[in-house]
Amino acid sequence: MTDTESLTQLGGKSELQESPEAAVLEKVANPQPGARYVVRFTCPEFTSICPVTGQPDFAHLVIDYLPGDYIVESKSLKLYFGSFRNHGAFHEDCTVAIAQKIEAAIAPQWLRIGGYWYPRGGMPIDVFYQTGPAPDDIWIPDQGVPPYRGRG
Repeated sequence: MTDTESLTQLGGKSELQESPEAAVLEKVANPQPGARYVVRFTCPEFTSICPVTGQPDFAHLVIDYLPGDYIVESKSLKLYFGSFRNHGAFHEDCTVAIAQKIEAAIAPQWLRIGGYWYPRGGMPIDVFYQTGPAPDDIWIPDQGVPPYRGRG
């Protein structure tokens, strides 16, 4: 059996799960296990629901990680993100929960996430999580998301 034969979501129609807890984050073997490289996922249209008001919240997420034995299968990550659409949670909880689910699924050598949330009540909230110091021997570009400036 090849590594990809165990995947359940790639290559066919997949439904969004009703909650992030129910969503499955799949992995595949690192295709370059001897190389040190960074993988970046950018989700500029992430949505969740405010747990108090029920109003939608929007974020631009940037995830960088240094793979270990596994990499995240990207369709399962997209479906995992989609499971937050009707999920009520604060910005901090969403951002850190995503990082922790990725950590649990693939055990990366290093991971960071920037959650750049659009204003709620006139104030943007940015949430950052990192598993430890950034490795010195690899190039990790800036996440490239400027601070929120509104119209000006």
